[in-house]
Amino acid sequence: MTKKKRENLGVALEIDGLEEKLSQCRRDLEAVNSRLCGAELSPEARKSLEKEKNSLINRASNYEKELKLLRHENRKNMLLSVAIFILLSLVYTYWTM
Repeated sequence: MTKKKRENLGVALEIDGLEEKLSQCRRDLEAVNSRLCGAELSPEARKSLEKEKNSLINRASNYEKELKLLRHENRKNMLLSVAIFILLSLVYTYWTM
């Protein structure tokens, strides 16, 4: 996802959307695997399903990498928020004493 698009969405919403895409991709991969194992297929049909399977595996891998980056970014944002809260609490405590 581009940096511009990321700025418009919250990281948590982006993570939710990506998790849904990854879930759908895994369901599709399961369906392709069951079709590959299930019935007698012509060589062309088998080759087409293998190609689709590889495409789904690559897409799932890309989603997982993007999720890892987004979760890291989310963790950094959370730590920054906690640090700001603690700093403000200390300033407030100092000024009220």
